[in-house]
Amino acid sequence: MNQFLQTHDRILPYLSIMRILITLFILICGGLAMVMIPAGKDPIINGVSLVNPPREITVDQMGEVKRINAGWVAIIPYAFSRSGEPGVSFDHERQWWGERTDGTCKLIEYAKSHDLKVMIKPHVWVRGEGWTGDFSLSTEAQWKQWENEFSAYILNYAKVADSLNVEMLCIGTEYRIPAKERPEFWRTLIKDVRKVYSGKITYASNWDNYENISWWDAVDYIGIDAYFPLAEGPHPAIEEIENGWKPVKTQLSAFSRKWNKPILFTEYGFQSANGAAGKHWEIDESEENANMQLQADAYEATYRALMKEEWFAGGFLWKWHFNTFQGGRWRGTEWTPQNKPAEKVIAKWYGKVTP
Repeated sequence: MNQFLQTHDRILPYLSIMRILITLFILICGGLAMVMIPAGKDPIINGVSLVNPPREITVDQMGEVKRINAGWVAIIPYAFSRSGEPGVSFDHERQWWGERTDGTCKLIEYAKSHDLKVMIKPHVWVRGEGWTGDFSLSTEAQWKQWENEFSAYILNYAKVADSLNVEMLCIGTEYRIPAKERPEFWRTLIKDVRKVYSGKITYASNWDNYENISWWDAVDYIGIDAYFPLAEGPHPAIEEIENGWKPVKTQLSAFSRKWNKPILFTEYGFQSANGAAGKHWEIDESEENANMQLQADAYEATYRALMKEEWFAGGFLWKWHFNTFQGGRWRGTEWTPQNKPAEKVIAKWYGKVTP
């Protein structure tokens, strides 16, 4: 009898371990496992960039983003400049409702009612070019005027963000030239923002420009609009796209360690078109070139490649329309994953993120 009890006592710990292992196996096979977060790391940001609407929406429309298990939204109030001119115009009556301060405040209220966290991401549209990456001015006087007007624009939304308990503010998007050549302006702007806003701060650099910025130490996240070319061809395999992330991951991991900052994809995503995993600026956007499955495959490959990386803070996919006729029903090669196979892929991976 004593021998039996001794044997039982020796076996019992192993049986307990086996029960734990079997339970974990069942959870993983059942698709219930969460994305593992390294110790000390904040939860992955599972975000979506909203197309701010021309007219007021309902609170229920905001809730539609929950169907992809999004936990964050990026709200983008626009301003306007002209190529080669220093003025920054915002919050005027000709703008869409969702691009103005009043609409932005209402969208934040709607998001909060659905337990969504918010990043305000002010973005300047440059008339005559359409992209801030090429924006430049000729004289120091022009730059000073631009700095004053751009600061007023950002500080307006910093105050909005603080008053409505917004979790994150992005202080600019894809400015190649001033971001590199006028670092003291950005450091001053960040200090001024922190005087009126207590949340997290980032800046959205373009994927090929983030290494040129010398003031990442002043923000909380290194922000990248992450449209990296990953794999060429009309429809590369998931494995090929995933492999395309390997050299990018090596670079981003080293960059994160250099600055001791997590990296946030302030934008990322893929069009539903042939070639969407490569150089997106070369894509044929005609209906005949639509490829819904490639978009889904590219998202799948991206999440496989990135979700467990310690430096990766998550990101905001581009983009989500409130008018659903523009989501997969307006133009087949659009960026939105709405009403497309990619929506299920995103919902699966976003649903694995630990709140």
